[in-house]
Amino acid sequence: MKRIVIIVITLFVLTANAAAQTLILGGDHPDPTAVRDGEDYYMTCSSFEYLPGLTVYLSRDLYHWEAIGSALNKNIGSVWAPDICKFEGLYYIYFTTSDGHDNFHNYVITSKGPYDKWSEPIDLHIGGWIDPCHVYDEATGKRWLFLSGGHRIQLSKDGLSTVGKLEKVYHGWQIPKEWIVEGLALEGPKLKKIGDYYYWLSAEGGTAGPATTHMVVVARSKSIDGPWVNCPHNPLIHTYSSKEQWWSKGHASLIDTPDGKLYAIYHAYNKDRLNQGRQVLMEPVEITEDGWLRSGSGTDQLPLFRIGKEWKGSLGFDPAKFSVSDSILTMIASGDNPTGSSPLLFTAPDPDFEISARFDNHGNVESGLLFYYNDRYFAGFGCGKEDKVCWRRGEMRRKGKHGMGCTIWIKLRFEDNVLTGYLSRDGKVWESQQWGQEMSGYQHNLLGGFMSLLPGIYCYGNGSAIVSHFKYIKL
Repeated sequence: MKRIVIIVITLFVLTANAAAQTLILGGDHPDPTAVRDGEDYYMTCSSFEYLPGLTVYLSRDLYHWEAIGSALNKNIGSVWAPDICKFEGLYYIYFTTSDGHDNFHNYVITSKGPYDKWSEPIDLHIGGWIDPCHVYDEATGKRWLFLSGGHRIQLSKDGLSTVGKLEKVYHGWQIPKEWIVEGLALEGPKLKKIGDYYYWLSAEGGTAGPATTHMVVVARSKSIDGPWVNCPHNPLIHTYSSKEQWWSKGHASLIDTPDGKLYAIYHAYNKDRLNQGRQVLMEPVEITEDGWLRSGSGTDQLPLFRIGKEWKGSLGFDPAKFSVSDSILTMIASGDNPTGSSPLLFTAPDPDFEISARFDNHGNVESGLLFYYNDRYFAGFGCGKEDKVCWRRGEMRRKGKHGMGCTIWIKLRFEDNVLTGYLSRDGKVWESQQWGQEMSGYQHNLLGGFMSLLPGIYCYGNGSAIVSHFKYIKL
């Protein structure tokens, strides 16, 4: 009688909690910025080429907003990414203007109150960078203006001119190479002191284009002078798939309530009405035990789905080839291809997902991940001692040398019926292998057998593979 081994590996689902996102100002209101004064909240947004510009909105609950006036009544260019703040009894709005040819200027206007008349725009004589943000340094009493590209410049005591020169103090968060973005586009700095830390929120990835470009990343420092350390949970807010309702989520500001709650206010496109422009969303933010920010729709990896007894194999499955200890799987190699190796398979609960794992090969073996219909129709990606190999329609395609030795991280992404593969040295920075395969035909109506397409793990040859850090992520 064969020994039956039940393999239990805890997997993690990447969740986006749609209920956490609330539309608070519909229609075109890009680059929102807000300030609280007692129990009142004031917000303004980019006005671009519309006049009057910099409309100011009032709310007393963060959910209902009404326009109370406009702060800019003259044409000085297209108005971008303002920052509204209050300092020593005076209201300020810092903002950028563009002439349409990347010729930027940065201005400030002031008012004694949101309902009062705002001053004439004052040119701060800062060019080249955009999206100004005012910050007061409690330790030194200095005022600073932070701008795109990770730059800052000191302000005068009255906040109406600059002191010294621009300096670059932050380089941003490294976006994974396989993510679809327009570029780094380090913009929209919004800084806020909470407790011992200054938290720096930045927009990255680009503001429009593909749904997944824009995002909000976080860095922090106990000093306004840095060093700035990126959050290990970045990004704080991001659109991960075009299937989400809100695209290009980004450019966030933090706002607190009198009772100590914290929210992120940001913009996004409704995927069904892109012509409405960027609308204002809000969601709660919490400070974790280790002092980082985490949102309701961010990158929390929660243990919501466990594969245990669901693991299975084809008719030739041999459970004696597998053993598990402390969530680490050891596979004894056999056969001369993935299906002949008695692959370990499971039923995925979601239409679009990723699987990834670390493989430590021992001996002359090839190990990797695959999608299996039957022993003739399968696809996957794996690595041997030197070679990286993809399998398409059950046939081997050599893809060159991997140069990573015996320890390799492999990922398969299955989205819209397209399978793609990735390699990594550390499980953090992934490199696409560019061999995508469309697999909608891997089903009974074409291939027969009443089977389904199952993801799994394989190891063939002579030796063994140790598989760890196995992860399932819903897209």
